[in-house]
Amino acid sequence: MALSTNGNSPVVSSSNPWFASTVGLAGLIVGFVLANGMHTTLSPTFGGAAAPAAVVPTAQQPAAPTPPPSTAQPATAGDGPVLGKASAPVTLIEFTDFQCPFCARHFTQTFDQIKQNYVDTGKVKYVIRFFPLGFHPNSEKASEAALCANDQGKFWDMHAALFKNQDTWSPLPAAAAADAFKKYAADSGLNTAKFNACFDGGTKAPMIAKDTADGSASGIDGTPGFWILGPNDQHQQVKGAFPYATFQTAFDGMLK
Repeated sequence: MALSTNGNSPVVSSSNPWFASTVGLAGLIVGFVLANGMHTTLSPTFGGAAAPAAVVPTAQQPAAPTPPPSTAQPATAGDGPVLGKASAPVTLIEFTDFQCPFCARHFTQTFDQIKQNYVDTGKVKYVIRFFPLGFHPNSEKASEAALCANDQGKFWDMHAALFKNQDTWSPLPAAAAADAFKKYAADSGLNTAKFNACFDGGTKAPMIAKDTADGSASGIDGTPGFWILGPNDQHQQVKGAFPYATFQTAFDGMLK
């Protein structure tokens, strides 16, 4: 193998066709990851050298996220919907985007286990705050629908409906997606006149904007993003739809 130059750019050349194929494949993988703006987790190092990296998408980010300030402090619960006892010693704050597939993954694979083992047992209270990403055109109105449902005590019903039906409403034009949200409200037994007035009037948009600003200030740069707050000022940030065991370890460490 030899290094040559082409203008100012180094070019790797080799007479080995297998080497060339390997380099080409690696370039395609790196290009895919960068183009999709995904977080990745890397396998641990062994014997002082990095083990092969496994690309594991866990969250969605804007294409060019704004770096969080170096002095970022943990997020607060704000005025978001809460599930669990107010006196629970640990608070889990999720910044979510209803159109994000990784948020749906967290809902499908992890949410129920956290609820059953920690929320329902009084150990954790679960708070939802909103972080709609700009490249998800229906996410803002989905968040508004959830908050309008919250006014009638049906937030968690709408939360479930939005994630369970994400593949249905996500690709729709805005007007058709709005109609779908109104149908979910009706199916949940909401007063549709009150819901529609709230939803069509955009009354929840300022709260969502505040959540997004607060999340960014605390270092949230993609969805799902979490802050876990425990006794004695303990806190931990989790970025991505990690398995239940990740949250279990964090909770148990704070509850000791």
